[in-house]
Amino acid sequence: MGSSFGQAFRITTFGESHGGGVGVVVDGCPPRLPLDLAAVQAELDRRRPGQSSITTPRQEEDRVEVLSGLQDGLTLGTPIAMLVRNRDQRPGDYSTMQQVFRPSHADGTYALKYGIQASSGGGRASARETIGRVAGGAVARQLLLQQHGTEILAWVCRIHDLSLAMDPAVPTREQVESSIVRCPDPDLAARMVERIQAIGAAGDSCGGLIECVVRNPPVALGMPVFDKLEADLAKAVMSLPATKGFEIGSGFAGTLLLGSEHNDAFVPGPEGRLHTATNRSGGVQGGISNGEPIVLRVGFKPTATIAREQQTVTAAGDATTLRGRGRHDPCVLPRAVPMVEAMVALVLADHCLRHRGQCG
Repeated sequence: MGSSFGQAFRITTFGESHGGGVGVVVDGCPPRLPLDLAAVQAELDRRRPGQSSITTPRQEEDRVEVLSGLQDGLTLGTPIAMLVRNRDQRPGDYSTMQQVFRPSHADGTYALKYGIQASSGGGRASARETIGRVAGGAVARQLLLQQHGTEILAWVCRIHDLSLAMDPAVPTREQVESSIVRCPDPDLAARMVERIQAIGAAGDSCGGLIECVVRNPPVALGMPVFDKLEADLAKAVMSLPATKGFEIGSGFAGTLLLGSEHNDAFVPGPEGRLHTATNRSGGVQGGISNGEPIVLRVGFKPTATIAREQQTVTAAGDATTLRGRGRHDPCVLPRAVPMVEAMVALVLADHCLRHRGQCG
């Protein structure tokens, strides 16, 4: 219930933030796929806590253990189980919050739904759950690269009110990873780091925007009516913690244009692919990928748990105040970049296998 994603290429994540460990079972991965475990670990390293001065100081190596589905570096076509053990749990940091709901966190709604909640770290609502997504997404990314030459790249394009406007064709992985904030513009990245540090020092948090491009995507992915590609991409990235908005192509800015301004004119292109003079559709038309780069953006809210005193209520409904404890990111975006890439990879891999089964 709610912990599985995908149809043909399917993941199920498990574990809580301060439990014994977290992980994923990947089902539906084709057999004989060469799987580079170092590349899987590299994606987890990009996501892990304690990697810089602007992330949570929780220290976790996040070393992945593959329990099944792999032999001599090749996938078997059977479920791939991957586990990351929690090493630096501090459930005591949450002792004062066990019966008090953190404002804008999942504590209150989890209690309403289940009548019980994890007593520390947010349980399944914690971003630590995304370890399984990133590990599963790393498998999907290798499938897409090997079989279709597809590249998926995301970067931070806004922190608070500091924004980057860059052609999605320009950023490289090296540029993104050159800054701890994962913004490909060095000057703006330095200002973003300063802003996050200042906000964190004040006991507060901030949000922002991540942009993602899929270069050389497979064509004809997605299907009408309810399984449109952009609909599944929206569900995927909006299932990540702290997300509050999704755009593809021109997004909400496109609502300000006329049809004559917004339409992507067709021009001659490579055989077997449509080619458009512009890409305001973001690579998806009628819910189906047309071969142009898929461009999307995801909005993240400020981290809910902050070190400032806030008004709230207890589980019994009594008014109280709360000052957040524990180790939390003042801004989730730098660590969310590989999470966005992973969810996009999972959607594309799933649709590739579904398309293969339907259309050959």
